[in-house]
Amino acid sequence: MQNNIKLLDCTLRDGGYLNDWEFGKSNIVNIFERLVSAGIDIIETGFIDERRPFDENRTIFPDTESANMIYAKLDKGNSMIVGMIDFGTCSIDNIQPSEECCLDGIRVIFKKQKMHEAIDFCRAVKDKGYKVFAQAVSITSYNDDELSELTELVNDLEPYAFSLVDTYGLLHKGQLRHYFDFAVSHLKKTIGIGYHAHNNFQLAYANCIELLDDPPADRMLVVDGTLYGMGKSAGNTPIELLVMHMNTYHGTAYHNSQILEAIEVTMLDIKRKVDWGYSFKFFLAASHDCHPNYVNYLMDTGKLSVKSISEILDSLKGEKKLLYDKDYIRELYFEYQKQQCRDSESVKELMSDLSGSNVLIMGPGNNIYEQRDRVAGYLKDNDCITISINFIPDGYDIDYVFMSNAKRYVQLCSALNEQKEKSKLIATSNITRTLGEFDYTLNYSELLDEDALMPDNPLIMLLKLLKDAGVAGIALAGFDGYRETSVSNYVNPNMEYSYSSQEADNINNDTVKGIRKLKLDTPPVYVTESIYEKL
Repeated sequence: MQNNIKLLDCTLRDGGYLNDWEFGKSNIVNIFERLVSAGIDIIETGFIDERRPFDENRTIFPDTESANMIYAKLDKGNSMIVGMIDFGTCSIDNIQPSEECCLDGIRVIFKKQKMHEAIDFCRAVKDKGYKVFAQAVSITSYNDDELSELTELVNDLEPYAFSLVDTYGLLHKGQLRHYFDFAVSHLKKTIGIGYHAHNNFQLAYANCIELLDDPPADRMLVVDGTLYGMGKSAGNTPIELLVMHMNTYHGTAYHNSQILEAIEVTMLDIKRKVDWGYSFKFFLAASHDCHPNYVNYLMDTGKLSVKSISEILDSLKGEKKLLYDKDYIRELYFEYQKQQCRDSESVKELMSDLSGSNVLIMGPGNNIYEQRDRVAGYLKDNDCITISINFIPDGYDIDYVFMSNAKRYVQLCSALNEQKEKSKLIATSNITRTLGEFDYTLNYSELLDEDALMPDNPLIMLLKLLKDAGVAGIALAGFDGYRETSVSNYVNPNMEYSYSSQEADNINNDTVKGIRKLKLDTPPVYVTESIYEKL
């Protein structure tokens, strides 16, 4: 039975998503030679992508001749050597005849909407003498009718193998069996079937075992893995586990010691520099059957609780779920945040309380503590109402806490409950209270600046409210301005975002622009030092 099963290692290709394929020449050679020595049946050497120049330190190269320059002089033993093309990134002119190349085969990945053109490209590659693998990415995006259409095309092509690619790690056992058994029943027996897993649900190894222990009797099975599970998204099936399983339960003689040597010599060092594997972010994406970049976008806002993120992900529709669209998720984010409430009574009461007052707004910048003497002096010399934004500063008496950030609210929930006898809570309508009601709830959408880089900048939102309330004067403390992430921006490390120097400058300029756009009766007084004051 084991003769019909082949293990394929794609470390040098899939792992490259994490380090831009820059493994270094010595590591490339070491990984390749260890995999050959281990007896791995098929070794994938990297991407063939005409958009990238040749670099002997990287496993992404513009043409097949470049693959020769890296691998042609290496002993490939009994292993089959393949490369991969993401359909549309390499023209057939960059693929030389197979007899002139070290590669035995080429795997072609393609999305559902490109299946016809991709299969035609596979045919051109096959005509050049290569063993062709047709790789259907995001296999979970296909319904049965679309699978029937695809398998007809594949049968006509008759490639070396057809692979089910679970790009985002969504498959559970029952779903896997459906897709796999469908392929088995619809494809010619001469066509091998492959499976490429990702570990979003910690099921990559379990799913591979499901197929290895019950392979089709009449055709070849190809199962993918990588050294130490290195790969895109939540990582791949660790090849060392597949080797161990095959040796233990299927009588094979792969040399796992060579695999472990490769991990110890190269992979452990790589993992110290870049991380991969099961994570909360990739679990969240997989649990909503969506592209992980949607989760990245929502988490990077830093303003949403996990509950809110999940509710937004639930609103993703159709094909958009697995085809990332930044404008689409941005629109859903703001639509979600614009939850309406009846705030007329809250606004009326709050306006009355604030009207004609001097207000000191406190932000979470380091200067709220480092320049405490300035703040204390201002409070001593001025009769003012104090409002903090999305945090509670230690050592200050706060009259109001303004909350517009659902994530910060969850973090501060206990402290806010303890503070409720001292401070009133003003919350925007995108925040859900754990218990009871907020003192004041305001319509989030009415405080936005839709034209701004950061439409929901909490300082601008509060300033807009205070202008409408007709306050007499406004002072700011703890609004230091943004700097690159290497420098602390906040009194609490849990509040930090990740910014480049340019991104920080853009946000600072956007904030100052927003303040000026409000045309306040009198400009804010900066009690503590601020980048905003200098712009």
